[in-house]
Amino acid sequence: MRYGLVVIAAGFTGLLSFSLLAVAIGTDYWYIIDVNKPNGTGSADLSSHSGLWMINEGANMSSVIPFFTANMSSLSEVERHLLGLHKVVVILLPLSLVLLLFGWIFALVSSLVCSPNLLARSASYVLFCSLFTLTGVSIYIKYSHLAMEEFQQVVSPESLAHVEVSFGWSLATAWLSYSLEVTTGLLLMLAARITQLKGRCDSGVAML
Repeated sequence: MRYGLVVIAAGFTGLLSFSLLAVAIGTDYWYIIDVNKPNGTGSADLSSHSGLWMINEGANMSSVIPFFTANMSSLSEVERHLLGLHKVVVILLPLSLVLLLFGWIFALVSSLVCSPNLLARSASYVLFCSLFTLTGVSIYIKYSHLAMEEFQQVVSPESLAHVEVSFGWSLATAWLSYSLEVTTGLLLMLAARITQLKGRCDSGVAML
């Protein structure tokens, strides 16, 4: 396999994973609640979709999630736990985005100098970054399930009969970003291996 194609593919997947994670963090379709009343009256106003930062209700109502400004003393233990999980998510995913940017730059420099050691370190760094993305997304899913369980305890089953909840395309975009981060790391490892083998071949030819 040609070294140039591998590093170009790694650069493309790395840049795409960064872009997708940025889109996921900045959009508000992580969690969607659709209310479908039989008569349809007020269904659109009761439906909502939310992201890491905002909750959008109906057509024009939106509110910022107060994960850092909320008065913790007035919250129940479950609410504090949910808020804590949300804080972890909004810290981990932006941190992963910043780390990915540095990883992409590091990988670019490593590929230009064709150093197997630097390429291997770049691969390890990108794979390490992917753990932040994986952890953040996994915690968000756990947070959403716990929030829904708490909501079901205070709302009657009749009220929930016409409510559909689902994860949105923002979460799917974050998952895709994670997959591409792993792909980038594996491609960089392959590039390091190719460079290492090429160096051995060149050394063998020189000795002959």
